[in-house]
Amino acid sequence: MTAQGATAPLAIPPPAVKARPGRHVLLRWRTMVRVGLRMMVHDKLKMIGTLVGVVFAVLLSNQQAGTLMGLLKKNTMFIESSQADIWVVPPNTEQLAPGKFIPEAIAVQARGIAGVAWAEPLLFGGGQVAVPGGSSEAVTVIGTKLPGLRGGPWNMVSGTPEVLRNDDTMIFEDGVRDTLGGLNLGSVREVNGRNVQVGGFTWGLLPFGPAYAFADYDLARLLLKVESDRTNFILIGVTPGQSVTAVRDALQARFTDVQMVTTADFTKRTLRYLLVKSALGVTFGTSTAFGLIVGFVIVALTTFSAVLDNIREFGTLKAIGATNWDLAKLLFAQSIAYALLGSLIGLTLVTRVADGIRSPKFAIIITPTLAVGTTLMMIVLCIVASSFALIRLRKLEPAMVFR
Repeated sequence: MTAQGATAPLAIPPPAVKARPGRHVLLRWRTMVRVGLRMMVHDKLKMIGTLVGVVFAVLLSNQQAGTLMGLLKKNTMFIESSQADIWVVPPNTEQLAPGKFIPEAIAVQARGIAGVAWAEPLLFGGGQVAVPGGSSEAVTVIGTKLPGLRGGPWNMVSGTPEVLRNDDTMIFEDGVRDTLGGLNLGSVREVNGRNVQVGGFTWGLLPFGPAYAFADYDLARLLLKVESDRTNFILIGVTPGQSVTAVRDALQARFTDVQMVTTADFTKRTLRYLLVKSALGVTFGTSTAFGLIVGFVIVALTTFSAVLDNIREFGTLKAIGATNWDLAKLLFAQSIAYALLGSLIGLTLVTRVADGIRSPKFAIIITPTLAVGTTLMMIVLCIVASSFALIRLRKLEPAMVFR
């Protein structure tokens, strides 16, 4: 209690609590994102039109890229499935294809190098199969040595690889059975002028060229008419625990007239050749880019059209204090939503298409990396497309709401 007549002390209000800047920024972001998504859903026709553009771009680009990856895989599958760690190839070899011959004796000599577990020659050449009716079809004859059968066959769907022990017996690709005159187990066909019997079938061994047909090494030598001391390639396996590169370097120092490449390097060489020196890279790269460009144009046009249709709403937002950066947040939120939803629909469709048309001759490969990459690409494209609409909003005057 104060003394009578004394002046009461002034009440000092508590200091104002300032909102944290980070919380304020987050609140503005959340508000503009919510407004943007509601505006997007409100105009359903515009939303469907934009989604169609994104879905089309994702579907076409993934279909082309997946087809390219499928073709590339078919041309590297032999290298990757060969069981070899190191390939001995003629100098300047850029891909797996028939070419110059190398001495077969290298295989025997290589077995004496420290770290080499095994070394086997491989014959690889063109063959012609006489088809009933007088025509002929090309195959790639693979000569592989028993009992190891390094270099195939694999993916057997009928018979076993050991059937190559039988005289004049070969294993053909299931996908070309009709092309070769309706092949069945036990069928007899003339290959390069010699009658052989069908002992089994593989599935999916169709590169960007004639299908693989496997034979015992000695039979392949007769079919391909290769001299007894020559071969196309030599496959080498490295002892477990040994460095592949160290063994490769030791082999290269011992055999200077040929080239030693690891399986990984040979795969990269083949991919580089197909992408740079063949028509595959240009053809499918152009188609993939075309799909992305079409999607970009559709998204840009529909986004700009949506801004024009809702120009008064954007003007109202500016009139109540929204900045150009706030409107950018709104458009970016819509762009990301369109990209994510369109990518989800497009990837679902292209995956189903890939499963539906999968066959020994054709395969679309959609990898997780491709799916994620496409989604990120669509996010970037949609954001860039929405930037054209933002240019129009930057010039928008809030006073137009009151006219």
